[in-house]
Parts: sequence; C-alpha cells; structure tokens
Amino acid sequence: MNHPAALKHLKKDQQLSPLIDKFIVPPLLPSVDLYQNLLESIVSQQLSVKAADTIFKRFLALFPGESLPTPAEVLKISDEALRACGLSRQKASYLKSLSELILSGQLILEDLDSLPDEEVILLLTKVKGIGRWTAEMFLIFTLGRPDIFSLGDLGLRTAVSRLYGIDRDNLKAIEDISLQWQPVRSLASRFLWKSLDNAG
Repeated sequence: MNHPAALKHLKKDQQLSPLIDKFIVPPLLPSVDLYQNLLESIVSQQLSVKAADTIFKRFLALFPGESLPTPAEVLKISDEALRACGLSRQKASYLKSLSELILSGQLILEDLDSLPDEEVILLLTKVKGIGRWTAEMFLIFTLGRPDIFSLGDLGLRTAVSRLYGIDRDNLKAIEDISLQWQPVRSLASRFLWKSLDNAG
C-alpha cells in the first residue's frame, strides 16, 4: 500500500483521523546500514537521544578510518576501552554478542529483509541484549516493515489509552484496536508517537 493509500486507510478510524490531519509523518525508507543500526539500538537502550549519540560517537572513535567497524574489529576491542566510552559492562557484552553471532554465521544481516517479521524477531532476540521491543523497532525503522505494532511499547499503549479511553495495561483491547489498522500498523504507530511528543 502506498503512503497516500495508507493515510486514507487509517483515516477511517475516527479516533486516529484527527492525528493524521494534525501531524506530518513522511514515508520511511529502509536503511542499508543494518549492522550500524543494531549497534546504535544497543547503545541507546535506556538513554536519552543526546547521551546515546555522544556515547556512539566515542565508540566509533575507537576505530581508525571513516568506515563503520566490522564485527571482527568490535570483538578485538577491550572491554575497558568500551567502558571508557561510557558503555556499561552489559552493553559492551551485548555489542560483542551481536558481533559474534554475525561472524559465526548464525545471524546473516543480508538475509533479514527477505524473512517474515516473526522470523526476524526470532533471529535478533538470539543476540544478548536485544529483546522483542528492540527487534520490533528495527523492523519499523531499519527494514521499513509496514505492519508492526509493539504491544511492549509503553508510549504506544499510553497514546492508545488516551485516544480510546481504555487502560494502557489492557493489552487485549489495545491489540484489538490495532488490528483495524492492518496492514499499515507501523504508520499508525508513528502517528501515535507523534501525539505523545505534542501532548500537553
């Protein structure tokens, strides 16, 4: 479904329609930097955007040259050097877990785009430190998958609860509401996140 058709589809929902009139959410283009996106996803967990950006720049500075480090280069860097960038011991181990799985061939990033959503989630959650939520964000923002709705995202549940007057912990009701947005739940999610940015 193209972007104008997706917007038209979502506007059928009377609660969601005002958000579509109010906010501009452009189409998402899939990323080509899958490894970088996963590294950044791990670094940014539970951090503000500014802090995550600072730490990721320090991480990249550990490697000479302008290109992204390879998994082999990440594995060679000492934990002490990673900790000096501002990474926790856990996150340092997560970056190495990701790199090990790629080097061993257990995670082939080039294959992800051809796999169904749930298979991508299954593969990514084998990486220590990557849970279902991180995998779902990767599907939306890196692979550009159109029909992802993350029930584990508290922000999304909060936005739905405000819009529809239901408890944000009523997962069944929230999921039922999201099903009417198929096959473009990722776009609906982005409008819901926008509504939180502008709340109050």
